[in-house]
Amino acid sequence: MTTIAAGPSHAPERGPLARWLGPFHVTGVFWYRLHLWAARFVPRWLLPILTLTFTAFFFVALHRIRRAIAANLVAVLGPCGTVESGRRVWRTLHSFAWCLTERYEYFAGREAPTVEVEGFDDCEGLFARPGGLIVLTAHVGNWEVASSVLTARVARAVHLVREVEADPAAQRFFFGLVERRGLAGLTVHFAGDPRLGLVLHDALSRGEVVALQGDRPREGGQTIQTRLFGRSFEVPAGPFVLARATGSPLLPAFAHRTARWRYRIHCQEPVHVASTDDRRADLAQAAAAVTAMLEAVIRREPHQWFCFREVWPEST
Repeated sequence: MTTIAAGPSHAPERGPLARWLGPFHVTGVFWYRLHLWAARFVPRWLLPILTLTFTAFFFVALHRIRRAIAANLVAVLGPCGTVESGRRVWRTLHSFAWCLTERYEYFAGREAPTVEVEGFDDCEGLFARPGGLIVLTAHVGNWEVASSVLTARVARAVHLVREVEADPAAQRFFFGLVERRGLAGLTVHFAGDPRLGLVLHDALSRGEVVALQGDRPREGGQTIQTRLFGRSFEVPAGPFVLARATGSPLLPAFAHRTARWRYRIHCQEPVHVASTDDRRADLAQAAAAVTAMLEAVIRREPHQWFCFREVWPEST
């Protein structure tokens, strides 16, 4: 049965250790600053060695996240033994480490990615049409590359919605990075602002573009229950409610990392949210369509699905 209710977050759990470690917790500002410093000043030949070193460190240190990755990948790849489970976790953490490193290289102005876009020609009409457009991404590969590259091809204002960082100091630090990197025509918003829905609604009504993530609910946020890998899965209701209210199509787009500073963006079929007398059914149908696309993309590169909280703890 489809429900629309306040649901749990899929963000990594912080727990009491976060309060004790403060800025040195994995979500703390220390790691943001360290990663940016490395992206700016470490010789390029040394970055692969450092990436392996820190992948090994976090593989050992992050027991809860390691367990979450292993459990979630059972739904994708099936059950396995301890050695194979560890290999899956390692590959995922290593992929994530490279995506993060290249993100900071991008914000430091050190590198620019080479990006191939699959399916963009089929969707070009969406960018040319009048009216708003919602680019919907997910925590797969480097979503920031997907958002930045696609929206850079649009000759109109773009609104990019980011999640709020768990550590307030990290939030301030990253906001400064985004501001300094600033791109013409791009406005960055952060989830959690009570006025955000109205701001994005007005932007879409003016024919502008909104880019946001559609796979990770915020704690207490409104969700739509759908299915992923045959299991119950909740997605944030916001993008679908916004699309229905404004008549704006949803363009799902996901970016996989294929090599050092190379990405492939997969543009999917646009999803139009119906506006009938049955609001729940309209939202559920659109959410199911997007989740089916997300499932296919995760199956394509399962070790680039960066979901670091157990989605189905009752199954493990």
